[in-house]
Amino acid sequence: QVQLVESGGGLVQAGGSLGLSCVVSGGIGSMNDMGWYRQTPGKERELVGIITSVGKTTYATAVKGRFTISKDLSKNTLYLQMNSLKPEDTAVYYCRMLTMSRDYWGQGTQVTVSS
Repeated sequence: QVQLVESGGGLVQAGGSLGLSCVVSGGIGSMNDMGWYRQTPGKERELVGIITSVGKTTYATAVKGRFTISKDLSKNTLYLQMNSLKPEDTAVYYCRMLTMSRDYWGQGTQVTVSS
């Protein structure tokens, strides 16, 4: 059974950094794209960025140049390094794995950036 578990969220001051991890039980799989998303109350979940099966990354405009997505297939882990954090980055962050048959989501981890 595939499960995604995020960790690393917390409280950080504006301008600070935070790293998130997403461990995939059952394995990421070499053919699957992965992504990070975030959601704030009352708003739709939005894309933060994705990393394709071949390692190509794409980022939302709001985080480009500040956030970096990476993955380690040997550890079945997806990462999100967040630098120069802003209060507007406050959200619940989710990881997602897209397979040929369906997509999987983690339970989310809260990131709060204080001003």
